[in-house]
Amino acid sequence: MLTIALPKGSLLRDSIDRFQQIGLDFSAFLEPKNRQLQIVDPTHRAKALLVRAWDVPVYVEYGQAQLGIVGYDILREKKPAVAQLADLNFGGCRLSVAVPQASPYRRSVDLPPHGRVASKFVHCALEHFRRLDLPVEIIPLYGSVELGPITGMSEAIVDLVSTGRTLQENGLVEIEVLFDSSARLIAHPLSYRVNGDRLLDWVEKLRSVI
Repeated sequence: MLTIALPKGSLLRDSIDRFQQIGLDFSAFLEPKNRQLQIVDPTHRAKALLVRAWDVPVYVEYGQAQLGIVGYDILREKKPAVAQLADLNFGGCRLSVAVPQASPYRRSVDLPPHGRVASKFVHCALEHFRRLDLPVEIIPLYGSVELGPITGMSEAIVDLVSTGRTLQENGLVEIEVLFDSSARLIAHPLSYRVNGDRLLDWVEKLRSVI
């Protein structure tokens, strides 16, 4: 039976919708009283695992799921050993550098050497500033990253931006985009090559509804 890792959070509803379009129904995950973490499609052709978005590539990489849906931002940060098969064209956002509105810095390269940047995207942030040959200290934060500059702990943040409303409400302004992100279809490389559980057929069906 095909096993699919679906992400909790903002990508879940659209992910379920994509699979419904190809005949697999995991909509029970959206029911308010549902506490199940694993659901078998009514046709018994596939099952889905509901996991934390950051864990989707882990389940796929270790073969507990043959397919998964995850944001490109997570793939760039974690660099898992998975096959990236398609851009699903939803969940659009961008990874950006942001600073307080009153800050004198308006480009990443303007930040002071050895300044502090708060982010949960530690590796992406490091890669960005290394390309600029600008040494900075990356402070790992996994909650409200915006509090870094607000409290004076950091000069800037590197975080996902969708509408920009959260930045605006916290007195921050976006100064540079590292890359754009969206939901991606990923697969376990070996499962994809051997086409277990007719994996290629399901992938082509998903590509057809993008």
